[in-house]
Amino acid sequence: AGWDSLARHSSSSSSGLTAGQEPGAVSPTAACSGIISARVRETMEEYHNSDEVSFNPDEASNYVKECIEGIIGGVDYNQNKVNQWTASIVEHSLTQLVKQGKPFKYIVNCAVMQKSGAGLHTANSCYWDTATDGSCTVRWENRTMYCVVSVFAVAVAL
Repeated sequence: AGWDSLARHSSSSSSGLTAGQEPGAVSPTAACSGIISARVRETMEEYHNSDEVSFNPDEASNYVKECIEGIIGGVDYNQNKVNQWTASIVEHSLTQLVKQGKPFKYIVNCAVMQKSGAGLHTANSCYWDTATDGSCTVRWENRTMYCVVSVFAVAVAL
């Protein structure tokens, strides 16, 4: 892709949440990133000679919604379980995305917060190839908590 198809992508979200991660906390997905990277390399071989593929945000959003519902869909907020929930949501979302075998590197971020009336405003900005790369944000809630998951997909050049 030429430089003319590269562009900055920005989005922001305001969803009634407060900041979720403690300063200095390590991402719960750090341990599984090597495993997922290996799986991405394995599944990319079939795309080596194929046409360029673009990210489908609707499809990704559906996978993420299924993961959220499966992990926290029927439960109330529990401070002692939030780290486990966020780790499971990002790991399961990544697994579902990678299983599609599309030539992308994925970044998944998840915030879970108890409903308390406080606010959270998020923003992201990406400089990438708008013809192939993309992102989506899923906002989910039940009566006791909010969950916001962002997925970023960057095409792998083979």
